[in-house]
Amino acid sequence: MAKLNDPTVPKELEDLPGVGEAIAEKLRAAGYGEINSIAAAIPAELAEVADISIDAATKIIAKAKDSITLEYSTGWDILERRKDIGRITTGSKNLDDLLGGGVETQAITEFYGKFSSGKSQVGFQLSVNVQRPIDKGGLGGKAVFIDTEGTFRPDRIKQMAEGAKMDSREVLNNILVMRAENSDHQVLIVDKLENIIAQENVRLIVIDSLTSHFRADYIGRGALSERQQRLNRHIHLLQKLSDRFNLAVYFTNQVMDNPGILFGDPTVPIGGHVIAHAATYRVYLRKGKETKRIARMVDSPNLPEGEAIFRVTPEGIDD
Repeated sequence: MAKLNDPTVPKELEDLPGVGEAIAEKLRAAGYGEINSIAAAIPAELAEVADISIDAATKIIAKAKDSITLEYSTGWDILERRKDIGRITTGSKNLDDLLGGGVETQAITEFYGKFSSGKSQVGFQLSVNVQRPIDKGGLGGKAVFIDTEGTFRPDRIKQMAEGAKMDSREVLNNILVMRAENSDHQVLIVDKLENIIAQENVRLIVIDSLTSHFRADYIGRGALSERQQRLNRHIHLLQKLSDRFNLAVYFTNQVMDNPGILFGDPTVPIGGHVIAHAATYRVYLRKGKETKRIARMVDSPNLPEGEAIFRVTPEGIDD
């Protein structure tokens, strides 16, 4: 294993064999801006984005791997680090309790359900509440809202802010809205978020919805493998941002009916095992009578399955 103070160890992409300025520019544009990301890349994918042969990509990856030294943390280190985790209130104590105290940082929270089940409303409310002080259920930071379906409604945010006795203009100015036109654009936005997060004190990323463009851009079984690979890389970058900047990631997901389920609710989320394994918390939403919504914790590494009932009112989400 190469040593960090070894002058032969590549520190920039251009230091890797076979990587000149032109190839390095292509790699950075595709999100491979660090030696670590090159070392973990798949040869075929790297070859495609850099427009090089698979053999050349394999050699570049091998050299990048040689330059990496393994790092580790003890279980105690991780426990201490988890003390820094913050939580954003949803506005509903019932829903907060289901989530272990609210939507947490250093984690990815997925809410899925049918149309009008309340997924976007939760995203709106979190975008408002993240701006509250810590002692009032917020994180004192801004939100990035990646809109893939044209669902962002500033008038609804204004309504929620006024319901919470907050300055609606200030609240709206603290939500950075980015409209993703397709799956490539969506991936690019997340790839380039790092500087914005650091400069603007972003503590929440909302994507509404994560899978919409991927579902539309990759049609048929022949495109399924490529779709899942890109989706996998996309969501892992979100987790990386969440860990590095101690922020929360909340995304909504579309659903479909599984004809193989003969008994019970056939509703299943889009994305298959890629999303299932990547999301820290998975919550299924369904609509109740009038303003009521029912949330069910489907998967969590540390919380039990359970349900919570909350309301979506003109003023926002409450019990």
